[in-house]
Amino acid sequence: MLISEEMLLAYGATYENYNPQDMIFTEGSMPKFYFQIVTGTVELNNYREDGKEFIQNIISDGQSIGESILFVKQPYPMNAQAASSCTILRLPESDFFSLLEQNTEVLHKTFQLLSERLYYKYTMLFSVSSNDPAIKIKSLFDYLKLTKGSKEESFVIPYTRQQIANLTGLRVETVIRTIKKMQQENIVKIDNRKIIY
Repeated sequence: MLISEEMLLAYGATYENYNPQDMIFTEGSMPKFYFQIVTGTVELNNYREDGKEFIQNIISDGQSIGESILFVKQPYPMNAQAASSCTILRLPESDFFSLLEQNTEVLHKTFQLLSERLYYKYTMLFSVSSNDPAIKIKSLFDYLKLTKGSKEESFVIPYTRQQIANLTGLRVETVIRTIKKMQQENIVKIDNRKIIY
């Protein structure tokens, strides 16, 4: 958790509840709040002209949403959409900056988080430029194992095949076919439909 619930509440945050598919903020709107997920899962996404979803990131309990945009004072370049029922703490922008100014340890944690998210963007940007779907999927799996996994050799990928497709810009059929090929090459294992990397 980036900022404790107690600290957020002390600075004026309020609890907001969202149902699956509810928009927390939309692409093109101006940021006015700091958001931190208490429970639930949120997708940062965009929708193409043909209606196809592209997922930029999937975030859950304890993680913050779109805080980097508060620093640039530009419209959101993506949507934040509840993927499950969510409870989120929402703190007005001015109170968020007061909290950071008065709590240097939180400021340092925020910089670390922003750096980790930039690392993800750099990693995925390179892989998305590849024409090889296995490279795109493997890059995503490497990143997930590095940041969400443990030191164990086997890591269960926490996403569905549709979510993997949306995160990599691939069609779900391509993801299914590529994962089967990766299984044949002993890169992944499939156990009860779970992908183990």
